[in-house]
Amino acid sequence: MPHPLGTRPGKVVAVHLNYRGRAAERGRIPDQPSYFLKPATSLAGSGDPLLRPRGCELMGFEGEIALVIGERAYQVPPQRAWEHVAWVTAANDAGVYDLRYADRGSNLRSKGSDGFTPIGPRLLDARTIEPDALRLRTWVNGELVQDDTSDTLLFDFARLVADLSRTITLEPGDVILTGTPSGASVVEPGDVVEIEVTGGAQSTGRLTNTVVEADSALAGYGAMPQVLAEDKAAAFGVAVVPTLTVERRAALTGISVATLASQLRKRGFNGFFVDGVRPTRPELKMVGTARTLRYLPLREDLFARYGAGMNAQKRAIESVLPGEVLVMDARREADAGTLGDILALRALKRGAAGIVTDGGLRDSAAVSGLDLPVYSSSVHVAVLGRKHVPWDTDVPIACGNTLVQPGDVLVGDADGVIVLPPHLLDELITDAREQELQEAFITEQVAAGASVAGLYPLGPDWQSAYRAWLDQRIDNRMESPA
Repeated sequence: MPHPLGTRPGKVVAVHLNYRGRAAERGRIPDQPSYFLKPATSLAGSGDPLLRPRGCELMGFEGEIALVIGERAYQVPPQRAWEHVAWVTAANDAGVYDLRYADRGSNLRSKGSDGFTPIGPRLLDARTIEPDALRLRTWVNGELVQDDTSDTLLFDFARLVADLSRTITLEPGDVILTGTPSGASVVEPGDVVEIEVTGGAQSTGRLTNTVVEADSALAGYGAMPQVLAEDKAAAFGVAVVPTLTVERRAALTGISVATLASQLRKRGFNGFFVDGVRPTRPELKMVGTARTLRYLPLREDLFARYGAGMNAQKRAIESVLPGEVLVMDARREADAGTLGDILALRALKRGAAGIVTDGGLRDSAAVSGLDLPVYSSSVHVAVLGRKHVPWDTDVPIACGNTLVQPGDVLVGDADGVIVLPPHLLDELITDAREQELQEAFITEQVAAGASVAGLYPLGPDWQSAYRAWLDQRIDNRMESPA
């Protein structure tokens, strides 16, 4: 069916990053919004096919809230910018990452193909909705994959309109795509993508499009599809340059929290240990990057809006990525649960590396039966509504008196949880390995009857013996069968 605008707009403007969850996936939080243009010919309607060019593998979907300009806007201030928006609707900022390299930054061919911007099916009157209370949901083959609200935007709608209008005249009918939340990924031919925007009792209806393989290959007189590693990572919604490489993760798995704490103290850092949390499974080691969730004190008048349905708690669970640790700021309130067995199981199924909360844990026996490191300050059967409103995600938080930022590295063992600044990882790993080797040598000497005087910490009188011990370990390793 045709798109609901009826006429072709002069321009379609799309925002690169604008949801906190998506920014966390990308591994960066922009200071200012940035944009790219999509051709007006890319517009399509509900029911139109999403045509994946033959030879491409990485067809991406991105559920978005689209604004339609109703009144000409040029150099309008933020406090008046919403007056220039006539309608709101659902959109899919679709594209193929296989062609992203060809127009790096502009996204012209990767996101500008005909039919790559379905919108609709209905328009919501902007005068009848609250712009910071819209809900965006995306389903793929009936499974909910994106669920977020407009109050988690990095840059609100009025800010976008005002910013663009500083230098660009926005004309009636122009479309602004306002960014996609976490959960955008890759779809295959035959997959059905549905997107809906709701505001109170109003709904755009579901924008529905099916991915279809093109009948013929792209002509060879232009850039051809390529699957590059960084574009594949971006297509599937992970940071292009992960902080935790396979090598770093493996190294941290073999280092104790106590050793890492000692190394941080040597550098003058003392506030990185998460106070008061204990593991359900002390034998499980936890290593991962932080995905954050913040609770605020209960206010009954706000709980219905922020605590019900797909609230920030559930959104955090549904957006956690493989290798991430979900870290909760519950203000150290011990007498209300912040997590139970069902959500812990869901986090495990999504590949979470662990969960840390400085609040209470419900269903502790069931959670202890999961192969998932979980740390909490207490066990309490009350639900979070006794003390908390789940407020927002992917923001700096305080957990156990420790500041945790999205992307920080967390390591946990039987002693507890420590936060590691990403920029110090390599030197911490190097020095911690050396410290643990020295402590292994010292332990052997003490077990054999040596005094700790001059030995612990390792003093100059023991250096030659320590070097000989290291050489022997290397020789033994070389002589052992492969």
